[in-house]
Order: sequence, then C-alpha cells, then structure tokens
Amino acid sequence: MLTVEKIGGTSMTEFQDVLQNIIGKPGDPDFRFGRVFVVSAYAGVTNLLLEDKKTKAPGVYQYFVQGGDYEKPLDELLNHLLKINERLVDLGLDYEGSKDFLIERISKTKSYLSSMGEIIASGYVERESIFSAARELLSSIGEAHSAFNSVNILQNQGISAKLVDLTGFSDSRQLTISERIEQSFNNVDPFKGIVIATGYTKGREGIMRQFARGYSEITFSKIATQLHADEAIIHKEYHLSSADPKVVGVDKAVPVGHTNYDVADQLADVGMEAIHPNAAKPLELAGINLRLKNTFQPQHPGTLISKGYVGPEAKIEIIAGSDKVVIIEIHDASMVGQTGFDFEIMKTFNKYDVSYIMKATNANSISLVIWEKDMSNELISELEERYETVSVKQVAIVCVIGSNIALPNILARAASILARNKININCVSQSLRQVNMQFVIDRDKYTQAIIELNEELCLK
Repeated sequence: MLTVEKIGGTSMTEFQDVLQNIIGKPGDPDFRFGRVFVVSAYAGVTNLLLEDKKTKAPGVYQYFVQGGDYEKPLDELLNHLLKINERLVDLGLDYEGSKDFLIERISKTKSYLSSMGEIIASGYVERESIFSAARELLSSIGEAHSAFNSVNILQNQGISAKLVDLTGFSDSRQLTISERIEQSFNNVDPFKGIVIATGYTKGREGIMRQFARGYSEITFSKIATQLHADEAIIHKEYHLSSADPKVVGVDKAVPVGHTNYDVADQLADVGMEAIHPNAAKPLELAGINLRLKNTFQPQHPGTLISKGYVGPEAKIEIIAGSDKVVIIEIHDASMVGQTGFDFEIMKTFNKYDVSYIMKATNANSISLVIWEKDMSNELISELEERYETVSVKQVAIVCVIGSNIALPNILARAASILARNKININCVSQSLRQVNMQFVIDRDKYTQAIIELNEELCLK
C-alpha cells in the first residue's frame, strides 16, 4: 500500500509525537515503508518569514518589501530555528550538521535578496515580479528546514529515509510545479525507505503566488496523484468534527467518520478547510480517498473523505460558519424581469477580485455574503453609483452540512432551533443539491447558534 501523508506545522512542532504516533519504528506492528510524508514548516516559522497570518506583524518579507533592514530579522529567524533544533537533539538530530544546513540557506537567501534589491533599484524590472520571487524564496525555507531535520533524525535512529527537496533552492531550471515533482520522484522508490518531501515546491507559476498559505496541500495533492497513491492522509492536531471544539467544547465535538468531497468543498467555502479546494479536486478526480487523522490520537481512524459517498442514514454531519463576513444587499426596482442584472453585479465583484460565499435573490433585491476582509470602500462606492439602494451589514453565517440531509424537516428543524433561542435569520439559502443549508444571522449570536445547532442536530 502506498500512502502520501501531509503533516501540519503544529504536529511537526511536536515531532516526538510524529515519531511515536505516525511514523513509528521498525518492529512496531504498524511500521512500514511505502509512505511519502509531505511536511510543513514548524509552527510559527512561516509567520516569521512572511508576516503573521492573524496579527499581520511583519516578517522578513515585509521588511524587504518596505525597503527596511531584512538581514536583522533573518538573523533572528536563524536563532529561532536553531532553538527548535536544540529541542530535537534528544530525538537524534545532528545539531552541527543541521546548523551548517541552516547557515548556508540563510546566507544564500541574504545574497539572493541583496541581488533582488539591486535589480529593483535599477528601475528596469517591475517591482511586483521581484517581490513575488522574494516571497517564493522565503516561503521555501521553513519546509526545507523541517524536512532536512526529519530525514536526519530518522537516519540517525537507524531508519532508511530519503529527502526529496522540492524547493529548487540552487536549481536554475525553469520547471513547472508538476514537472519538478515528476522529475524529483523519478528515481525514488518509496518502498525502500521513508520518504520526506518539502511542502513547498518551486515552479514557474509560483506556488505561493497561486495558492497562498495553502501551498503545502497543493504539493501533497500533486505528489499523491503523480504516484497514484492508494490513499492520501492529512495529519492535524484535531479531528474533523461536528463543530469547532474551540466553540462548542472538546466533549461536544463529535468526530466525523465518513463524508464526501462535496462536503469538504462546503467547509472550505466558509474558511473551515479540511483541505484546500484546489488540492481536493485532483484527488477527487483521480479517485483517491482522503483521510484526516488526529496526530495525538493515533488509534482513531479519523475521517475518510471519498467521491460519491452518501451517508447510509440522513443526518447532519457538521455545523460550520464564520463571524467574519458581511452581507451586501442591492435593491433596485428596475431589476424585475430584467435578464443579466446579476451578471452586471458579478462583473463589478470580479473587477475587485471578490468572491461571494452565499447569494439570495427576490424580485428586486440581491443579497451577497462576502468575507469582511474583501470588502472595500471602492467596491461599495461603485455599486452605489449604479444601483438604487446598497446596504452593508456585519453579520455571521452558520451552515448545516451533510452528505445526506435531503429530508423534508431538516430546514424547518434548524430554523426552529434558531428561533427558539431568539436568533433571527436575516437571510437563508439552500441549493437543490441539499448538502448545505446557510443561515445569515446577527454577528453577536454566532457562538450561541453554533452551540445550539450542534447540540440539537448532531448530538441528539
């Protein structure tokens, strides 16, 4: 059996658990070769390289773009990475060897960034293209570090292991992402040892530019399809559950046993990604099942996501949503009976690179839910210039999701639960496919709605 398995950053930071719960050691009943691991950077490292994902605090990249002193944060990053290495020595890491690897990478990175800075100063090349290259360069460092360490530790524990470095750090060839993966695995036999691949893959199209922070899952997906894996596995620090355990409590979050890629798409649409949608689709088309496992509960089978699965009995699998959205309502009396009215609205959204999460319409109004971070004054101003009335409201969206929820009373039950708890529904949407019922509610009712819907629809 050949599996391609991705290990997330939080799990990588607890590498002793990865060794014990995921990889194992020779002699263990579950230890085997035929496993390719795609590793993320250790938790927090990519934030230091680029910018903090939540607070937006600047990392090395932001200092470079702003024309500041990027060498100092690079030196601080090196010290941070060396401290991570110190904690791994007891697991078998060759500290001096890993230190030499890091010093060489950071030194070359400084040299590359210096050259990029000189090119920008010349004024002959578009700044954005250089900034994009710098972002790609810096993104690769975290995964190169964690992958090198992983292979080094395994080898020093007497386990046959091979590093597949997809970062192309010193490779001037202009390969696509897929070409680099194909060529890098040409002479790799995953049944002769544990294979560790970097989550970052260098390519002409720019994996960070195309997929942002979800790039490691793209690498994972492409490797799985390239090698025709029997199963793809993602190891995270939590289960895919009936609701966010941080909201409802761990004891109220029930792991989902089996679902389909359609449900995974619905989750991604509201920011609760089981897997990046651009990574899921190739797996689905190739007929490769995806399994989500909790690193810290190795005996649990996790969640199996497969194409075409429909639950044997009708039930709600997941309550998801977000309180970081806004609803834009466009009301115009001239809309009635007019073809292409919403098409013109979509052209404006496309102009500002805004995708909507939900859309509901009636005779003279169209309501669209979008991420709050995507809303701009320019977008609203242009809409106001064109249409009679444009209203904007900060809201939350809650979704009732399942692979088999096409029952007459599910929508009524969900609405009744919200009404019983004095949670007003501002807007509602459900497509004919009936895998996702979406309710727009007041933002301050979000947590209560998730808790109550999970309690009534998933636990009872």
